[in-house]
Amino acid sequence: MANFGILKRILRFTKPYLHHLVLAAVFSAVNVALTLYIPILIGNAVDCTVEAGKVDFEAILPILVQLAAAAAIAAGASWAMSLCTNKLTYFTVRDIRRQVFAKLQRVPLSYIDSKAHGDLISRMIADTDQISDGLLMGFTQLFTGVVTILGTLGFMLSINLWITLIVVVITPLSFFVASFVAKHSFQMFRLQSETRGKMTALTGEMLSGQHLVKAFCHEEEAEAEFDVINGDLQGYSVKAVFFSSLTNPSTRFVNGLIYAGVGVFGAVSALAGNISVGQLSCFLTYANQYTKPFNEISGVITELQSALACAKRVFEVIDAEPEQAEPEQAEPEHAVVLTPDRVDGSVALDNVSFSYTPEKPLIEGFSLDVQSGRHIAIVGPTGCGKTTLINLLMRFYDVQGGEIRVSGVPVKDITRDSLRGAYGMVLQETWLKNGTVFENIAYGKPDASKEDVVNAAKAAHAHSFIERLPNGYDTRISDDETNISQGQKQLLCIARVMLCLPPMLILDEATSSIDTMTESRIQRAFDEMTEGRTSFIVAHRLSTIRRADCILVMESGHIVEMGRHEELMEKGGFYAKLYNSQFEVS
Repeated sequence: MANFGILKRILRFTKPYLHHLVLAAVFSAVNVALTLYIPILIGNAVDCTVEAGKVDFEAILPILVQLAAAAAIAAGASWAMSLCTNKLTYFTVRDIRRQVFAKLQRVPLSYIDSKAHGDLISRMIADTDQISDGLLMGFTQLFTGVVTILGTLGFMLSINLWITLIVVVITPLSFFVASFVAKHSFQMFRLQSETRGKMTALTGEMLSGQHLVKAFCHEEEAEAEFDVINGDLQGYSVKAVFFSSLTNPSTRFVNGLIYAGVGVFGAVSALAGNISVGQLSCFLTYANQYTKPFNEISGVITELQSALACAKRVFEVIDAEPEQAEPEQAEPEHAVVLTPDRVDGSVALDNVSFSYTPEKPLIEGFSLDVQSGRHIAIVGPTGCGKTTLINLLMRFYDVQGGEIRVSGVPVKDITRDSLRGAYGMVLQETWLKNGTVFENIAYGKPDASKEDVVNAAKAAHAHSFIERLPNGYDTRISDDETNISQGQKQLLCIARVMLCLPPMLILDEATSSIDTMTESRIQRAFDEMTEGRTSFIVAHRLSTIRRADCILVMESGHIVEMGRHEELMEKGGFYAKLYNSQFEVS
């Protein structure tokens, strides 16, 4: 029943393309009807030549013309049916894949963080391809096979009832074989699909981190981990193939029984004068055509088991809980859109609590009041909650207690797009999309002119190295490219924010990959960029935040110290120890 529910859900995606299904059914019926009519023509031709020296050439000639016409039209109908089923299948899978990608844009960041990225990629690409293969085989062969079986039975009944009954009595054996294969193969195909996702995830991790793998001499461990997953995949694949391979010999054995039964009983009937030799020839052909679809249907059922197992994984993504409803959807009367003229730059956190897992509290009772235009630096040891605080400000995660307000408005009442548009963000981890340098800088402002982009690049001290690239601003790059350094990628990310210049800024280790000389120039650019704008600066290099209006020193999710650099140094507390530790001479 669970598999039927998955299949039913897949078929819902075909509704917009039902006209293709109707056309495929019509062409399939024409193809099957003509294919089944051909044996009758052949039988009639055999009856015209059954006695030596008495060949009726005048009767054979029109039969041959009809035979050629029937074969040509059947071939054309088969081509048209394939065209319709291909369109139906690929349009359906396109919509499924589109819905998966759209859901990945709407799920909370916690969902993405909790899943292996390679596994999500496998679900959206490899698993949907498997659904496509299952649907294509199902629409092409399952439907045609059923029509062929029904049509063949009709034609056989019109010739001889008793021989037809022999065929019908032996037929249930094929259904038993198909049921056995389907029952045992689904579980193996499901495990095969899940393991394939694990392999994709591991391979992606190892390739993206190949420098570290080699630097830490982790090649053998990586190979060992891969071998374990690969061995599991091999085991599940062998078992899945074993059960599915039972289909062909089993159904062929049933086909042989049917063909032998028709041949023996038909020969006796022909000798008794109940049917002609041509009719016997026709019956034997129908017996072959009748049993052939059972082979195909059994193969379709096996393929569908794999497709359904993959569809189950795909629908798990589609069914994932999206982010909390936007205020304009949940409470339209409370929806607030932060336009640039409405953002005054003030941010308040009131008794905020948050943890990634309930058993490990991170931020508890956190309160902060940031006035407009203030520069707030956030420092502390790794894991103290600095980046988590940034995630809460951007509403990548929602607070579990307390409230965050921007310009006096609770963030839960502000649309996410306008809230995030009010911030400019430069992260320690750079990200560039596959495109030109110009497109990457203009990512947040697609309508920017070439002059605006160049000015932003100059402000970020990126213009000079961009000009040295093979095609300047039209050079194609991506996050995985090695034709530019990590520091240059960081400069492009800084230029991206400088182009937009939103009312508030978040700089999370924004200069971590930049040399000291360039950093000093970037720091001056940041000073100009942050002038009059509220900014949050996360820094490990404490020398870069000495001029901050307020430094928050965090430890275990709490503010342990707060003040200007000079004040905190005079206290000789936790901040002073952190600062001095960076300049100690060993």
